[in-house]
Amino acid sequence: MPEHLIGLLLGTEEDWPAAFEALISRIGPVDGHTLRTERILIEPFDLRYKPRYSLVIDRLAWWYDLPRAWLKKVSLMDDVYLLNNPFTFQAMEKHSAYCALMRLGIRVPDTWLIPHKVPPANERFEPTAERYNAPFDLEEIGAHIGYPLFMKPFDGGQWIGVSRVASPDELRARYDESGQRMMHLQTALEGFDVFVRSLSIGAETMAMWFDPSKPMYDRYQVRHDFLTPELGDEILSISRLVNAFFRWEFNSCETIVKDGVAYPIDYANASPDVALTSLHYYFPWAITALVRWCAFCAATRREMHINQNSRAYFDWGDREDLSYDEKLAKYRELADTYFQVDAYREFCDTHLSHLDEVAHDWFTSGDFDRVLVDTVRSTFPAHERERFVAHYRGLLGAWARDNAPQTSIGPGSRDA
Repeated sequence: MPEHLIGLLLGTEEDWPAAFEALISRIGPVDGHTLRTERILIEPFDLRYKPRYSLVIDRLAWWYDLPRAWLKKVSLMDDVYLLNNPFTFQAMEKHSAYCALMRLGIRVPDTWLIPHKVPPANERFEPTAERYNAPFDLEEIGAHIGYPLFMKPFDGGQWIGVSRVASPDELRARYDESGQRMMHLQTALEGFDVFVRSLSIGAETMAMWFDPSKPMYDRYQVRHDFLTPELGDEILSISRLVNAFFRWEFNSCETIVKDGVAYPIDYANASPDVALTSLHYYFPWAITALVRWCAFCAATRREMHINQNSRAYFDWGDREDLSYDEKLAKYRELADTYFQVDAYREFCDTHLSHLDEVAHDWFTSGDFDRVLVDTVRSTFPAHERERFVAHYRGLLGAWARDNAPQTSIGPGSRDA
């Protein structure tokens, strides 16, 4: 029986890896293939050595150079399947994603890139700047974009360095604080209908009501049917487009819906949030979807696509005779082909129909409750732990009731 080792390249998180390992150990053979997991150690490596892994889930290389170099080696030389592609996703760079989606006609808010406040520490910078760096008026750019606006790092993540700017004085102050980081200035879309964060794992997407004004434990609101079917499908299509275009398979996108129109504002997260303390109600779905996608990729020996096929998307995006909806439909066809959506659904229905029941059993078990308690203890101060254990038990209990095993539900039902 073929065996596939799934490597977990981790930082300090413990909650989702424990859940993922538990489900993998419980599902049994998948289409005649055995799946195992292993946490990867960071160590020197011979470029010609042969790795034991069939697939690696990367949560580390977006900030750590050594594992990034290792991932590039095992993808280029050994065809190890990676979540995510280190060649286009290695630094969480938002800038390229904005540029690509603008060309494809997606409604990205007006965005400017401004130079570093503190220039690079390079002796060649000053003579180069004296000759070629044009002076610019920051306040003029701010006035052109309009207030309020957002200043945010061009390559950032985790909301670090993001500022809402309401006036020219505030713009100058935030710019002075930005240091060596290049920043985007972007139109703020206030008075919106809903802020949506959509988490995509392979061929599945969960769109969630997200409230960035609340503390992290309460940002994902448990609300169902808050998008019209049309908006839900549009946000799904944009999420899948982003991921297929850049060869990202484990990513979250943020979209603002204002006056019934969807505006994607952030869609490049090399290490998307799957923490139990953040996702709570949605945590079991995320881990189960990750198990499904990893099992599909390993058992079917899905090929890792390193290179992009940008031109196939631009050929449609550059057409002036097509409407926004027509272009989005073409992108969806390309993305669904990349993710093998039909084959994935058939594989899950045929070989993983028992997984939802396995997951429900584990997420309602004492073993999971111990993970929950340990996670709360490691996250919150002592005087808040009792409160948050009860808080998360309540949310996970609601998930358990809403998802009690009945009839088999295909992964397509989770798409919007």
